[in-house]
This record gives sequence, structure tokens and C-alpha cells, in this order.
Amino acid sequence: MPLTPEEPQIHESAKGPRATPAAGRTAPTPRPVPGPRSAASPRPGHPGPGPARPAPSAQRPSPAAVRKSTPPGKGNRPGPQIQLVASTPQGAVEAADEAVDLLLDSGRAPGDVLVLTTGGQHPWAEHELSFGESAYWAQSDAREDVFYAAADGIGRVGARPVVVVAVNGGSDEAAAGALPAALAKASALLVVCGDPARIDKALGARA
Repeated sequence: MPLTPEEPQIHESAKGPRATPAAGRTAPTPRPVPGPRSAASPRPGHPGPGPARPAPSAQRPSPAAVRKSTPPGKGNRPGPQIQLVASTPQGAVEAADEAVDLLLDSGRAPGDVLVLTTGGQHPWAEHELSFGESAYWAQSDAREDVFYAAADGIGRVGARPVVVVAVNGGSDEAAAGALPAALAKASALLVVCGDPARIDKALGARA
């Protein structure tokens, strides 16, 4: 089933140089990224400008194009759309970041988007957790920016219109639990980046 007009197709060429998220964009979309923060400065509600995300390693394969987009609802029950982006576990976080870029470029508010990782934490989450868990989780409650969390902590995160999951590691059992939980948190769109067979198996477990 085709997506609704406001939701972009998340895709990327599997070969050759990667295109920018939005061709012709004159200024980069503000993104929460790790950056230095003075210990004396007051704790902001969301991170300020930091260094740009490092370029991907030359050995890291680019995610393949989106394989499918399907509505998960049964019968006439509405449900979020699902988009799967094929990538290796090593490239899943990068694929998720690029999906977020496209979503923000399409007009999605940063506070609409939650990013989860099944393996290691996203660099933004690692950075923010260094300032304490209370301040970190307060940013989830504020819903002012894209929020990044480990999938095993999804119970502490509120629902958002869009959830992006990077299947960047963890056991099959962890992924089988994380993906249905992420689907339940997404009211409009779930984007899953990782190994297609593993994703299909995990999502099929909810049926």
C-alpha cells in the first residue's frame, strides 16, 4: 500500500556515492548530535550545536533501498506504516540517521521522532547519558527534539508518531521483543534498518 503523502519513502542507493538527504538543500537540517558542553553551563533541554557526524567508513556498505512498506493493521483497524531499510548491523545506525534526515526534510517535527538501537547506544544517547539519567530522560518527556534510546529502555519512552529502529546488534530474542514494542509506540510510521531476514522474523513474531 503506498504511503500517505506526508511520509517520505526512506531509501538509499546500494551502490555508488550516497546522495545528500535532500538535493539542493542550502542549509543542513539542525540535528541533535554529540558536542562538547561546559560543566558550568546550565543543563539545556536539548543539545546545542556540536561537531558534524563523522563520515562513514569506506568499508561500511550503504543500506539497500527500502524493500517494502505495509500497513500492519488487521482488517480495518488502522495502524502505522512499516518501512524496512536493508543494511548490515554495522551500517544500521548510519541508515537510521539518514532516515531521520529525510523525515525532518519532509517537514516532520523533531519531537515527532524516536530512534531506538537494539545493540550499542547511539552516540547522541551516550553523550547525553554522561550528564546523568535524570536529565537524559527529561528530554524524552519534553518531546522537543529527536530522542535516541536503547530498545531495552522503550518502556520509559512515550509514544511518538514516528519510530526509527536501528537493528545494530543484540540477540535475536532482543530484536523479536524490541520491534513489536517499537511498533506499538509508533502512531504513524515505523522505519526499521537492519538485516531483512532478521527484521521479518522479528516482526512476524507479533502476528
